[in-house]
Amino acid sequence: MLVAASAVRAPSSAAGGAPGWRVKAHWAALAIVGVIALVGGFWAAGEMARARAVAVLQRDAAASAALHAAVLRSELEKQRSTPFVLAADPDVAAALRSHDPAQARALSRKLEALSRGTRAAAIYVMDSEGTTLAASNWREPLSFVGQNYSFRPYFTKALRVGSAEYFALGTVSRRPGLFLARRVRGPHGVLGVVAVKVEMDALEAEWRASDAIVLVASRGGVVLITNHPEWRFRTFRPMPAAVRARIERTKQFGGAPLAPLPLSPLGVDGLVSEIPLADAGPPSFVQVSTGVGEPGWRLYLLKPANEAIRGAVRSAQLITLLLTALVFAGLAALLRRQEREALMAAQREAARAELEARVAERTRQLRETNERLLVEMEERRRAESLQQEMHDELIQASKLAVLGQIAAGVAHEINQPVAAIRAYADNAAAFLERADPQPAQKNLGVIAVLTERIGAITEELRAFSRKTTRDVRAVELEEALAGALVLVGPRLHQQRVDVVRRGASDIFVRAERVRLEQVFVNLLQNAVEAVEGRPDPRVRVTVEATSSDVTVAISDNGAGLQGEAASGLFKPFTTTKKNGLGLGLVISRDIVTEFGGELQSGEGPDGGAEFVVTLRRCA
Repeated sequence: MLVAASAVRAPSSAAGGAPGWRVKAHWAALAIVGVIALVGGFWAAGEMARARAVAVLQRDAAASAALHAAVLRSELEKQRSTPFVLAADPDVAAALRSHDPAQARALSRKLEALSRGTRAAAIYVMDSEGTTLAASNWREPLSFVGQNYSFRPYFTKALRVGSAEYFALGTVSRRPGLFLARRVRGPHGVLGVVAVKVEMDALEAEWRASDAIVLVASRGGVVLITNHPEWRFRTFRPMPAAVRARIERTKQFGGAPLAPLPLSPLGVDGLVSEIPLADAGPPSFVQVSTGVGEPGWRLYLLKPANEAIRGAVRSAQLITLLLTALVFAGLAALLRRQEREALMAAQREAARAELEARVAERTRQLRETNERLLVEMEERRRAESLQQEMHDELIQASKLAVLGQIAAGVAHEINQPVAAIRAYADNAAAFLERADPQPAQKNLGVIAVLTERIGAITEELRAFSRKTTRDVRAVELEEALAGALVLVGPRLHQQRVDVVRRGASDIFVRAERVRLEQVFVNLLQNAVEAVEGRPDPRVRVTVEATSSDVTVAISDNGAGLQGEAASGLFKPFTTTKKNGLGLGLVISRDIVTEFGGELQSGEGPDGGAEFVVTLRRCA
C-alpha cells in the first residue's frame, strides 16, 4: 500500500496546490488504519484459532481416551473369568486336598496350556498357607512353584472375602502386572487360592505407536500402566509417609522411589503446558481422563498440542492477512482512481505529443534494427557455413586418426595373403615346368581368391578415408557393420577378441554409410581397448529392430565406466587414453544426432561398458 502511494505521489505534486496535499493526507490515514487493523486482526485471529484448536484437540483426545479405556476394560474382563473358572475346577481342588506332587505336575501342565490360550503372564495355585503347588511357569528358571505369597495382600484378601485384585511388581520376575485372585473352597472349608497375573506389555506397546502420552493410575495416584516406562510407579503428588511405608512393607512396587511426576496436577482436564520430556523441549499437551471401572483405576491421555495450535494460529493469521490486504487494496484502488481522474485532463495533451514523438523515434529505431538484422543474418549464414566445413574437417581428421591406429593391423592382414600369393605363384611355376597344368590352375585360383581379399581390405580403407557427404539416405545396416568389422578385424585377430553377433542386420536405416561406419569403428576400437589384457576378451554386437527404430548395442567385458570416465564421456577433449584426444565419442554422437538418432552409454550384460546407437528405420 505504501509503494502504491509513492508511485502516484510525484504526479500529484506536479499538479501542485491543495489537491496534492489532500491526496497525501488520504494515503497517510489509510496506512495508519491499515497497520492498526492488521495488528488487531492478527491478535484476535490468533486467540480465536487457539481456542478452537484446543477444543478440537480435547474432543479428539476424549475419543482416544475412551477407546483406550474400553480396550483395557475388555482385556481385564477377559482375564477375570480365568480364576473364576479355575476356582470351581475339580483338578485344582483335588491337587490342593492331596498335595500329591504327581497331581501338582499334571495341574501345572494344564495351567501352562491355559496360560498360552489366554495370554496370561502366569497362572498359579496356592494352598491355604500361601505356598504355590502348581504354576504355568513351572518349567522356567523363575518358577512360582514352592514360593510362598502369604504376605501378598491379594492372597489374604482372597482368603477373607473370596476374590481380590492387586497391581504390583513381581517378587520373582520383577515385572509389573495385575494379580487376579479367587478363593478355592472344598466340602470342609477353604483349600487355597487361584491367582492369574496379567501383564500389560502388549497394550503398552500399542499405546507407544501413538503420539499421545497414555497412563493409568490407581486410586492412590500411582502410575501403573503407561507408554512412557520412565513414569511407571511415579505419583501425581507427594505420597504420605504412612502410605509409603505400607507399600514398602508389602513390596507392591519393589524399590520404586514413588517420586512425583514432572507435570502439573492432572485433576482437571484441559491444557497442560511445559512438560519436560527426555527427547524434546517442554511441549504443551491437551489432557483428558476417564474412569476404567474396577479396580478403581483412571486413564489419563495427554495429546501433543504445540503443532496443532501453531498451525491453527498461523492459518488464521494468514487468512486475516489476506483479507486485510484485499480490503485495503480495494480502498487504495479507489483512492488511486480519484487521483488519476484529477490528473487525466492535464496528461492527455502531453501524452498525445509524447506519443507522436515516440512513434517517430520507434519507426527510426525499427528501420535501423532491420538493417542490422539483415547484416547479422548474412554474417550468421557465413559463420554456419564455416562451422559446417570445420565440423566436416574434424570428422575427416578423426577418420584419418582411426586409420592411423588400424594401419599396422591392416598391413599385417595384407602381408599374410601377399606371402601366400608368392608361395602359390612359385608352386604354379614349378608345376608348369613339370607340364602339370591341373595343380598349377588350382594354385592360380587360390591366388585369385587371396587377391580379391586384399582388394576388399584396400577398397574398404579407400572408402573409409574419403571425405563424406551430408547425403542422408537409406543404408543397409549390414554393409556398415561389415565394413567396420573389416577395418577393426586385424586388431580383433591380434588380441584374439571373441566377437559375438546377435540379431538380424539386413535392415535399412536412415544414415550415410561412411559416417555410420566411422561411428561403428570408433565404438569397436574403444571396446577392443577396454578388453586389452583380459584372459577372455569378448565384444558383443546386438541388433534389435522395431517398426520405427533400430538399435545397435556394442558392449565388452572390460572394467566398465566408472567415476570421471562415466560422467565425462561426451565432453570434448576428455579421455582416459594415454594418446587420445577425447573427440571420438563426441564426433560419433554428433554424427548419430544428424541422422536423427541417439548415442547412449551404460553397463553391458558382461559387466563392461555398452554403447547403444539408435537409428530411424527405413521401409
